[in-house]
Amino acid sequence: MKPHKINLSSRKISVAVATPVLVLLTLAVVSLYDFNFADSYLYIRRASSSSSASSSSTPSLATNSSSSTVPDTSSSASSPVNSSSSSPSPANAIEAACDLTRGQWVPDEEAPYYTNLTCPFIDDLQNCMKFGKPSLEFMRWRWQPDGCDLPRFDAARFLDAMRGKSMAFVGDSLARNHLKSLLCILSQVAQPVEIVTTTEIDVTGRAVRRDFHYGSHGFNVSLFWSPFLVKANLSDAELGLGLWDMYLDTPDARWAAHIADFDYIVLSGTNWFFRPSVYHAGGRPVGRNSGASGAHNATEMPVSGAVRAAFRTALGAIAGREGFRGKALVRTVTPAHFENGEWNTGGDCVRTRPFRRGQRARDAVVAEFRAAQVDALRETEATSQRNGAELRLLDITEAMELRPDGHPSRYGHPPGGSVEGSFVVDCLHWCLPGPIDLWSELLFQLLAAHR
Repeated sequence: MKPHKINLSSRKISVAVATPVLVLLTLAVVSLYDFNFADSYLYIRRASSSSSASSSSTPSLATNSSSSTVPDTSSSASSPVNSSSSSPSPANAIEAACDLTRGQWVPDEEAPYYTNLTCPFIDDLQNCMKFGKPSLEFMRWRWQPDGCDLPRFDAARFLDAMRGKSMAFVGDSLARNHLKSLLCILSQVAQPVEIVTTTEIDVTGRAVRRDFHYGSHGFNVSLFWSPFLVKANLSDAELGLGLWDMYLDTPDARWAAHIADFDYIVLSGTNWFFRPSVYHAGGRPVGRNSGASGAHNATEMPVSGAVRAAFRTALGAIAGREGFRGKALVRTVTPAHFENGEWNTGGDCVRTRPFRRGQRARDAVVAEFRAAQVDALRETEATSQRNGAELRLLDITEAMELRPDGHPSRYGHPPGGSVEGSFVVDCLHWCLPGPIDLWSELLFQLLAAHR
């Protein structure tokens, strides 16, 4: 996976020719950072009517766009990520970049990739079919990007592309939700064996690491429980959701020690940042969130600031790790859809259809968290380019904002049960199968569709 060196030579040219060339080169250097960062978004090329049938049937990441803009980090849900048309290809096909992250949900007659009867990896907490979710209409929609079609996930092609590779999902329970979606989609072709070893148990009672192996393809998938991505200690378990000491400048060694073992790392996790926390950097407390107001006298700082710092530290650990020449992806924040109350005040999610685009404004906190993730990725990009790693953005925020119908609600457990403690209604995680399978479809486009 080492980058190839390319030696360029040029003949002497006249001043008349050299001047415009130098101007263009200067503009290219100035814009190089923006171009590279914009390519971390999800694009496929769509061929116009003048293109050949063969070129239109094989989408590829639009990494050669002639111009593009740095991704927008504003709070507006309608702010586009822009990309201009590319130059004509050698085959005289006129192509334009299609942003897979912007679109709408449309009815879908195709059957889901799997069901709770065909996939053995679905956790009960997301097994909405098993526990009788009243409407299964949430499975009958597909994501339609503006101006192009998103191909269905090809499990055989994905596994072929991942042959001999390894992938890690790092984050909280939504990282596990995503992993299970991927395992279920791949179960159409092959099922992995979970490698059971002596398991380290987190202070929350969760396994720190789980490993799955596809022997037929030599493909390994690992899940790391690290809800803050950085080092964090539970200092007071008696304070509500616990009081956490979060070390914003120190990556969580439980996953970071293994960076060089993986070809792909998918980072996520924002929900635990709401838990009462004191923030540390440089060996001393530097702030806290509002939940820790009665436990520490440090200055309150925005939670989004902690999210940005934690992702920057995690990405910096990956970008700076000697031996890592793979891809690191940041999966953006996914919104909850509690209505008429919060998770602990009677809120629920009972809608049976997706929102229409523009029907609901983007939640301000969701916008801040997504912007924090994008900023962290931007700030680490230069280091990753120097060291040979690639950073990408798996941007699912807009699509998932439109799916209040895809959560388990009360149907992730038997009647009278709970999700965790007194947490009965789940409008945060996603039913399997369900809208979350889009995350794996986009992952396929980023990593495997064009190999």
